[in-house]
Amino acid sequence: MNKFSARLKELRTERNLTQKRLAEKLSTTDDCIFFWEKGRSEPSIDEILRLAAFFDVTTDYLLGRVDYY
Repeated sequence: MNKFSARLKELRTERNLTQKRLAEKLSTTDDCIFFWEKGRSEPSIDEILRLAAFFDVTTDYLLGRVDYY
């Protein structure tokens, strides 16, 4: 599991969100969230920006470039 996948799952579970609920909030599918968390696919730049805004973290944190947000 890469850092992005691990951080996404961590942020989602910290907020007690299911993959389905997060997908609804981001206007995507729960399959996308599942694949991102498993490292099977990667979100687009726009999706990364939406995720960072939703979780109120930096894109660098989300992508594993820094360990603080």
